Amino acid sequence: MDFLLKRIASLSATQTACLVVGVFESCTLSRPAQDLNRYDDICEALMSGDMSGKPGSTLLLRGVAGLAAQRVLLVGLGKDSEISEKSFGSALQATMAVLMALGAEDAVFALPFTQIKNRDARWYIGAVVSAAHTSVFRSDGQKSVTTSSPCAIRKIVMAIIPTPLNQQALTRSIAICRGIKLAKELGNLSANVCTPEYLARTAQSLGQDYGFEVEVLGREELAALRMGGFLAVAKGSVEPPKFIILKHNGGAPDAAPIVLVGKGVTFDSGGISIKGSANMDEMKYDMCGAAAVVGTFRAIGELDLKANVIGLIPACENMPSGSATKPGDIITAMNGLTIEVLNTDAEGRLILCDALTYAERYRPEAVIDIATLTGACVVALGNQNSGLFTRSDAVHDQLARELIDAGQQASDTAWRLPISEGYNDQLKSTFADLANIGTPGAGSITAACFLENFTRQYTWAHLDIAGTSRGSGAAKGATGRPVALLTNFLVNRQRAQPAGSRGHKMSYKSA
Repeated sequence: MDFLLKRIASLSATQTACLVVGVFESCTLSRPAQDLNRYDDICEALMSGDMSGKPGSTLLLRGVAGLAAQRVLLVGLGKDSEISEKSFGSALQATMAVLMALGAEDAVFALPFTQIKNRDARWYIGAVVSAAHTSVFRSDGQKSVTTSSPCAIRKIVMAIIPTPLNQQALTRSIAICRGIKLAKELGNLSANVCTPEYLARTAQSLGQDYGFEVEVLGREELAALRMGGFLAVAKGSVEPPKFIILKHNGGAPDAAPIVLVGKGVTFDSGGISIKGSANMDEMKYDMCGAAAVVGTFRAIGELDLKANVIGLIPACENMPSGSATKPGDIITAMNGLTIEVLNTDAEGRLILCDALTYAERYRPEAVIDIATLTGACVVALGNQNSGLFTRSDAVHDQLARELIDAGQQASDTAWRLPISEGYNDQLKSTFADLANIGTPGAGSITAACFLENFTRQYTWAHLDIAGTSRGSGAAKGATGRPVALLTNFLVNRQRAQPAGSRGHKMSYKSA
């Protein structure tokens, strides 16, 4: 699907298969479409009561006399004072549903982006592109016969002035949506297909497409690195673990990189501390942090981001077997800390702690880990916001603000939760330096505090995406979050701090 920004002087003279205009509950047209009030068919439709103007309501008119457009789609936007983001999202979703059902090959969107509360043209562009990509996404790729119809619409024109900033927003939005698509595809694949090896091959394919350096370490290399946490999780499965390293060298050689660390448990049975059978099929989504890193690399590769970015993906399965780690086992992490494994279903933090230690070798500007880490985060925040955790000081407060702002830009929001030394008391072990689970209460916070013990050599943030990475029930499927947040963060930081302006020289040590 192609997207175009275009200055349109007259909607009535615009030739298109479908002209999309907004209607308010007062049965009035939105500002961009008010010059259409003089056409009898539209006036009659508004006065008849056939069009309520409520968010997401639609009415399709064909062959309106005097208009060059073949069809006019009236879309409800709600109250006419200010359009809420939610109302506008409903309008876009309904619009795409109608367009998908039509045989129209193109459409012109003349919707009132200036009337959306607290939003601007660039957000509007991203919202339209996202709605279009969401409407054509197919999750039935593993069916023997797919039932979805191919999308007829090939081009969407937005009636908006194509300024350089607006064009940049369009380019970024398209790249982000393609990254989200890849992340969703990976997340939705069954675990017998999307194995650690499959993730590694996907990364290598991206490397070929976009010039990334890609390195994949296996069990022997992990043992040489003394990644005791990672290996403890992987030892119960016949699927070999893979430590996937992606390097986007888009910045100056002496510019420190941003490191993204994505949890890649391609199936999480819970290990010996096995989960209940209900909904265990959804544990294929426990690699959505890894999928988000891969999707973000897809986006920044297309954008040719002028910055240095490292992706670290510890990928494995967590399975019960005769060789699996047992509750009560004590393991040694890469940084030398010993960990008492009280619950083998708290495995994500065990693979992440070694990856976070490995990140030190890059002398990073900042490290962000992304993980479906805790059910407690779902209890706290539901599926609206990802949980954001950092230390409390000036540098980390700034990082938190940047991540929150980046999420707000694309409605891929995060909410900051506290971590502090007091929570570490819940992780005390009688027999080891740390326990891998805390005492009851604050489960998402104690998980973040566990990770924080392995990040004290650099600036760090943790995103718990357990609630935002996937939907359940009728909305079952991966969401691709937080690809938009991460991509916006990287682009914003690159613009604010040109490559090479600060940071240490990148250091790539061999395994």
